[in-house]
Amino acid sequence: MSCGPERSNPCTKRRVRLAYLVSHPIQYQAPLLRRIAEEPDIDLTVFFGSDFSVRGYRDEGFGVGVKWDIPLLDGYRHEFLPRLRDRGTVSVASPLNYGIVSRLRGEGGDAAFDALWVHGYATANAMHGILAAKALGIPVLLRAEGWLGDRERSGVRLALKRAMFAGLKLLVDGVLPIGRLNEEYWRTYFGDEVAQFPMPYAVDNGYFAERARQAQTGRASLQAELGLDPARPVVLFAGKLQTRKHCDHLIEAYRRLSRGAGEEPGPVLVIVGDGEERAALERQAAATGFGGIRFCGFRNQSEMPRFFDLATVFVLPSRHEPWGLIVNEVMNAARPAIVSDDVGCAPDLIDDGDNGCIVPVGDVDALTQALERVLEPGVAEAMGQRAFERIQSWSFEEDVQGLRQALEHVAPGFVA
Repeated sequence: MSCGPERSNPCTKRRVRLAYLVSHPIQYQAPLLRRIAEEPDIDLTVFFGSDFSVRGYRDEGFGVGVKWDIPLLDGYRHEFLPRLRDRGTVSVASPLNYGIVSRLRGEGGDAAFDALWVHGYATANAMHGILAAKALGIPVLLRAEGWLGDRERSGVRLALKRAMFAGLKLLVDGVLPIGRLNEEYWRTYFGDEVAQFPMPYAVDNGYFAERARQAQTGRASLQAELGLDPARPVVLFAGKLQTRKHCDHLIEAYRRLSRGAGEEPGPVLVIVGDGEERAALERQAAATGFGGIRFCGFRNQSEMPRFFDLATVFVLPSRHEPWGLIVNEVMNAARPAIVSDDVGCAPDLIDDGDNGCIVPVGDVDALTQALERVLEPGVAEAMGQRAFERIQSWSFEEDVQGLRQALEHVAPGFVA
């Protein structure tokens, strides 16, 4: 066997044992975990606190029962930790498990892993795992969605948070920022004392791009199902119908696209999703008097590429949106996105006016103007192509590269 420069070369690498602690199987993470498990020198074991997302559960944001129609557990080693509490949701004390220490320690009493990767820090389970790892001498890598604009806090709460992070900094060996705003967050609370290894929030680009291409052949069928005129552009919103998502701002911006009293706007507005605000949004839509607004309800993961293919432009006008992974999905369908500046992915994925638009959150006039701009002839198609090109370099391959660099930093003998 010859020894070459390939990263999987067994002559130059040792297999690193990586544990990942996360609350439950997450639809966006499952394909990433399968991709990491393909690395020949990373021995990955995932520890879940709950299986509620596999069993099916009521999502309070959507307001409906949810059971994902994509495989959540295939292709990687995993274990569900014994449960003390499981309320079918994620909170500070749910799920709550035991057995984390014994899993990390292994049968012989020595550390069973070279590193522990933890998703989030604000739960009892996460802190239990972090403290257990440090007691066993296992380095900790932390990934979370925080950013400085995520919510307003009083001076007292900010002081308490800084004190908490001063202690957390002593327990963490590296962080895995998901994007620019997350990098700024970690730097604010950890300074330069904790190393950062970018591990961007990505989706399975190949899956969504291929499914969008396949959806083209069924576009006419979906248009007929929704009663749409194929000649009219489609403005798409998809997500939980919650106040902070501000679909109400989009409906108002759509109303302002009308060129005169009682005149129907040129595009149609398709709203995919469900939630507590649906009834209010339907009343708002009815009050416009327009016939071009469609409410499609909750649609599962595998159905969404059909709607991306249908769309001319996607809009996410949210407030306090940590990232917005649906924007990644839409870009893989070569469609532009209009997002608010309170959507976490905006600085990383959207070049304003080039492959989409960024508008001030809550500014309906700016949102209306962005829609008018993107809906000009030929603009959406050109922006969408540039969006597709941009998202190809924001993928699981960058995630694996960042994780490997982090493991090289914390696990002696591992070569990224």
